[in-house]
Amino acid sequence: MVEVKERLENGIDVLSISNSHLTVEVTNFGCTLLKIVTKDKNDQDCDCILGFEHVEDYQKRDGTYLNALVGRVCNRIEKGTFTMNGTEYHVPINNGPNSLHGGIEGFSYKVFDYSLIEDGVKFHYVSKDGEEGYPGTLDFYAIYWLDESSLHIQYSGVSDKDTLINITNHGYFNLNGYASNIDDHTLRISASKFGCVDLDGLYTGQLRDVKETAFDFNTEKRIGDFIHSEDEQLIIARGYDHPYVFDTKENQVCLYSSLSGIELKVSTTYPTAQIYSANYLDGQTDKYGKIMHPQDGLCIETSYIADSIHKEENPKVLLKAGQVFEEETTYTFEVRK
Repeated sequence: MVEVKERLENGIDVLSISNSHLTVEVTNFGCTLLKIVTKDKNDQDCDCILGFEHVEDYQKRDGTYLNALVGRVCNRIEKGTFTMNGTEYHVPINNGPNSLHGGIEGFSYKVFDYSLIEDGVKFHYVSKDGEEGYPGTLDFYAIYWLDESSLHIQYSGVSDKDTLINITNHGYFNLNGYASNIDDHTLRISASKFGCVDLDGLYTGQLRDVKETAFDFNTEKRIGDFIHSEDEQLIIARGYDHPYVFDTKENQVCLYSSLSGIELKVSTTYPTAQIYSANYLDGQTDKYGKIMHPQDGLCIETSYIADSIHKEENPKVLLKAGQVFEEETTYTFEVRK
């Protein structure tokens, strides 16, 4: 069932998508996820994503990007500049010396048009040429839809000029069902390499082998056994905030809570994900009256690798005029038997 649950001011609506396995609430403000509810091992409702009580709280630019769609380019662009076709472009510097998550008012803060479709919602936004400094008018769609125990998010877009695009969802997952430390969650990531970051959180271009490091989750491991290690990269980032380069084409990430018995499998067409342990939550109150602290959630930001316009020879973030951008990420929630 798909329905408009609530109409707010300024064209902002709350939408509900549900079936016998999942209930997902989302708003057209930033295509932001509000709830993902499934049954836990005790057949009780469990909301698997952190969040605020009111949609208005998501409009505050607190730097969390809590559960929002992020674009036109997620993650960081070094010094807010890039050159394309001989022209230098400047995008807003809003995170230390770099540009982060699309600029001052990226897609996370836009009101999207939408239409209700079978089993989901189709969001639409036209990003004008020059918006936040990016070239080209981008006609962009995001479709959120359910299939049994899976939430699918499909992205697509076409630009009339060469541009950059790298879209993610910044969901803060906690499979306990409320804001609580994720040390006892277990994590598996099918990746033999991760990217190093500098003191400003920017991917340096250096890939390290995860073997025999605190970044090796090729087999399922308890997060708390590694996140507090003395690895320099963990100290720099205050936890995990690093890109992982996938070795497989599906089911690349698995997150599990023994408390609820819920397992989240993430499968994506993207080649990487930024794994972020919510290191900068700083006392916000969540929708259930709990205080959100650092490492109370885990973000699995599927995407092209950060700053690829500078770090890759053939950057995947580059979208040619008239070329169709298409990527998809699927989140499957099940009780582990």
